[in-house]
Amino acid sequence: MRNRRADPLRRLTCIAIPAIAAVVCAKATAADPTLDVATMLHVGTIDPRFQSYNIEMVEVTGGRFWKPYGAGRTKAELFSARSPIDLHDGRLRKLAAALAPAYLRVSGTWANSRFFADAETPPAAPPAGFKGVLTRQQWRDVIDFSHAADAPLVTSFAISAGTRGADGRWSAGQARQLLAFTRSAGGQIAAAEFMNEPDLPAIGGAPEHYDAAAYGRDFATFRTFMKDTAPDVTILGPGTIGTGADTKALFAVSAAGIDAVSYHHYGALSARCAGDRTAKQALSDQWLARTGKTFAFYRTLGDRLAPGKPIWLTETAETACGGNHWAATFADTFRYLDQLGRLAKAGVQVVMHNTLAASDYGLLDEQTHLPRPNYWAALLWRRLMGTTVLDAGVPEQPGLHIYAHCARDVPDGMTLLVINNDRRMRRRLMLPAVSQRYTLASARPVDGNVQLNGSTLALGPSDQMPALNGVRLPAGAIIFAPATITFLTVANPGNPNCR
Repeated sequence: MRNRRADPLRRLTCIAIPAIAAVVCAKATAADPTLDVATMLHVGTIDPRFQSYNIEMVEVTGGRFWKPYGAGRTKAELFSARSPIDLHDGRLRKLAAALAPAYLRVSGTWANSRFFADAETPPAAPPAGFKGVLTRQQWRDVIDFSHAADAPLVTSFAISAGTRGADGRWSAGQARQLLAFTRSAGGQIAAAEFMNEPDLPAIGGAPEHYDAAAYGRDFATFRTFMKDTAPDVTILGPGTIGTGADTKALFAVSAAGIDAVSYHHYGALSARCAGDRTAKQALSDQWLARTGKTFAFYRTLGDRLAPGKPIWLTETAETACGGNHWAATFADTFRYLDQLGRLAKAGVQVVMHNTLAASDYGLLDEQTHLPRPNYWAALLWRRLMGTTVLDAGVPEQPGLHIYAHCARDVPDGMTLLVINNDRRMRRRLMLPAVSQRYTLASARPVDGNVQLNGSTLALGPSDQMPALNGVRLPAGAIIFAPATITFLTVANPGNPNCR
């Protein structure tokens, strides 16, 4: 139902649309920034599988992983035992396939010390120098899932003591077996890092006193092996998480051998690991900007050491150590979508969210595989945002972030992403074109529910997807409610970059 009322911001007569927390005004004022869709400039192109995700190796094999928080608690034990994920679960497969095309990264700290048992009968316990076993059947399940989800694999290899000779040097035996079995089982490894987070060697199972010189030596062996054995696999590196001197040293000894720069980003530690981030900070500009600062560090290194090579963010989420308890709520969706928009505009080719369905930062609930708010955001991004990135042409201002892409699978179309992360202030923009509006909101950002245009998003009977329909808006000035995220699609903006 539409109600007319006076807009206190500009004293204009406006049309209120309560279902989408929106106000559309008949005309704009000189103070309203204009989304000039016809003249937005092309700034880059992202990989069609830009929006991707991780399933941790420990999920595949089973083991101890970050323990989800209990109801109402802000802290939890660090780890809890978990059985291998059921990659044949119908709901999991259906929801993953809806995000296709994507990449599926199976890696993580635990991958550094997993023994691949290249036999139909795996050992009862891992051999010396390893901390877990990956069976043939488990890897077959990964390959089958990747086909079902249209998500080619990205991985890393074991580098722990069991892969090394008496001289401490890395040997490619385990990597060779995994690659050969993957091919024989019909799998595709699109890209690979040598190891997960070499700047955390002690945590990652590397030998004692493992330094940049040792890493550079091992990486050279790895690169030669990969170019001889699997030349079609993109070599990523260094896959580090830090921004200090150790990271620079690791980058320097491997940059010449990589095909694309890879890095990880977590803005802070979760409460499990003594972090102090709160839900109140989740919508702040300072928090949203952290991903850009980390990217700037790696872009600067890349420009100097690996010029012209693409950049992939192969692991990221709300916070390290499984996420905070509010990582599963709408409060984190501001970070999730702003990160995608910000990094696409900056030139990052792929962003891999950690994880698809494990711990508090998963897109899906670990036990039920039901969608969390970030999943619905991911689905809207997948359906609406294309690979051609534009400059929205609106100056940065606190509490308002705007991104523009040519529309996904809609010739001549365009999609705008408008994030009003201000909790109190409404924002107004002029859009001189008819649009379809998709507004995500929640009565409480720390709620596990999210509404699209006023309707709560949830799976229907037999896991039927809800309709993700837009609301038609006329050309004019649009007001965006506080703490809302809006996609606006324009069918024919007249922009030559989207033809």
